[in-house]
Amino acid sequence: MATLFGYDSIFGRHITGVHPECPQRLDSIVSALQREGLAGQLLPVRERVEPMRWIESVHTVEYINRLEKHCQEGLPYIDSPECAICPESYAAACEAVSVTLAACDMIMTGQADNGFCALRPPGHHAESNRSMGFCLFNNVAIACRYLQQQYGLKRVLILDWDVHHGNSTQHIFEHEDTVFYCSLHQNPATLFPGTGWPQETGFDAGTGYTLNLILEPGTDDDDYVKVFNEDFVPAAHAYKPEFILISAGFDGHCLDPLADLSLTERSYKLMTRETKNLAEQYCRGRILSVLEGGYNLEVLANCVAEHIKVLMK
Repeated sequence: MATLFGYDSIFGRHITGVHPECPQRLDSIVSALQREGLAGQLLPVRERVEPMRWIESVHTVEYINRLEKHCQEGLPYIDSPECAICPESYAAACEAVSVTLAACDMIMTGQADNGFCALRPPGHHAESNRSMGFCLFNNVAIACRYLQQQYGLKRVLILDWDVHHGNSTQHIFEHEDTVFYCSLHQNPATLFPGTGWPQETGFDAGTGYTLNLILEPGTDDDDYVKVFNEDFVPAAHAYKPEFILISAGFDGHCLDPLADLSLTERSYKLMTRETKNLAEQYCRGRILSVLEGGYNLEVLANCVAEHIKVLMK
């Protein structure tokens, strides 16, 4: 399998201060890939796609301009202190989108079979008109719009296994049947952002195309993978996607400081393997995985390395 790796050094210039979403997250991933001998086997994403048209397909112009202005003025955060910014945060967020879209091009044109983008800032909490939960632009949602409009795809599956519910991604697509969104996350009563209940299944044409699978604090690999296999996998088979996007957070790990699940690398390997099987059956193997959470540096690096190894097999 030809697997791409999306990355740019500007992501490290999104400086957040003393904050769990820090530049060292990507440093740890790059170091692990080099140590494991994987870096030289991955296809770099060299091209870029001008991102603004596509950012505007998901986020309001008012919010985009406000983010740019806040960064230019050197303000410490936007909307809430959890969304730390610096003068280069706007450029980093735009580049994260650009790299993601270029990765979509590589997969859709057959230059790569699948891929992983190590991005900062993350995206799945950023609503259309505001930042939220460390996130500035919703990279995965923008990639989905790009695949729909640039390539005419009618059935895109977004699998979000970050331990926190991807509120923005759900809200953007919950009226549509051209996107099936599934999120596995810790019980919303016990964790930010408090959304993602099982009864949230979509509206209008999108009814039934949102699947929220909640896990109780302490859930281990066996119980987590059981839910994945028994609830997500049959729904994905029924949907028959043309492309799979993964919001890949690794903060469900037992050693992550921001949540309370008890997973190990095993869950992520098994989910990657099963998702890859789905992709090979329905969408020519086309998977693009995009980094969301994961805040224990050693754990994050190990999980990403194992995730990529499965993609490469």
